[in-house]
Amino acid sequence: MALYWFMYAGPVVLFFILKSAPLRGQNGLWLLMGALFTTLIGLRYQVGGDWDSYLGYYDRIEHSSFITALRITDPGYGALNWFSGLVGGNIYLVNLVAGAIVMAGVMLLARRQPLPWLAVLVTVPYLITVVAMGYTRQSIALGFVMIGLVALTDDRTRLFVVLVVVGALFHKTALLLLPLAALSTTQRRVWSYTWVAITAAVAITLLISEGQQDQLWNNYVTSEMASEGGGIRVAMNALPALLFLRFGRQLVGSEKERKLWTWISLFALACIPLLGMQASTAVDRMALYFMPIQMLVFSRIHLLAKNLYRPLIEWGVVLGYALVYWVWLNYASHAHYWIPYQFSPFM
Repeated sequence: MALYWFMYAGPVVLFFILKSAPLRGQNGLWLLMGALFTTLIGLRYQVGGDWDSYLGYYDRIEHSSFITALRITDPGYGALNWFSGLVGGNIYLVNLVAGAIVMAGVMLLARRQPLPWLAVLVTVPYLITVVAMGYTRQSIALGFVMIGLVALTDDRTRLFVVLVVVGALFHKTALLLLPLAALSTTQRRVWSYTWVAITAAVAITLLISEGQQDQLWNNYVTSEMASEGGGIRVAMNALPALLFLRFGRQLVGSEKERKLWTWISLFALACIPLLGMQASTAVDRMALYFMPIQMLVFSRIHLLAKNLYRPLIEWGVVLGYALVYWVWLNYASHAHYWIPYQFSPFM
């Protein structure tokens, strides 16, 4: 368990040391921290609730043909496993690539925030520890989505769409983020709605066959699966979503960026009533894509207070997420799949 607290302590220490330092001179440190987290994600051994499932995918794909690999699981993940088997990289190369993608998304989005290291520490308890070390396919999709959100903030709508579609090659649920490209636009709305709708229709047709549609529906809806802890995860998004809807103008200056995060906040809140329905697992998985709202709000919430009270708010965020981490590590019903952390070079 000590390793997980080391992961949390790193961004905390860097936040308090560097919160007033210019970001430009920290590139090497950011690369080092990104590489460290990528290594811990990628070289974990028997860590994560789905470890055996992903190992089973690799064993099935390692000696299969490329076309077969694309059919065994999501095509992007199948291709990644096939390539790893081709070069003798095993499951650890797959996980290293996954870790690099999700950390690229975390780092790029965090660096856009006024307190970037605070944004990073917000991701450690759940996004990095649970998602990146447990839900490998969806963590890759989430990584591409976060990179896409940076692109969408820069008004690079087409790049956002491309990144979301690439993410959907690893987990098809990412396609549900495509409407953000049209909803967040402030100009040429009819044209934006049209081409995004066409792109979404083509992507869904190519990536999801009729049989796969039935399988997804059965897995996430009619099977009555209940995602334990989903309510807590949805609530973790709901608080910053409510804060953004109330104080968005003080937190974000750009109209386009504010519109983007307003829609993300609304989607995050829409998950609350949906949790009570039959598809609670689907809602829980969708809520993972809205976790970046936590990064944005809690790295900017100090802007709502006077200078005298800002350190108290910052400490509140640090201690609040430390409490979340402590509760999850000690009381989550599936935490034993993560504890103890095992590092493959030492096994």
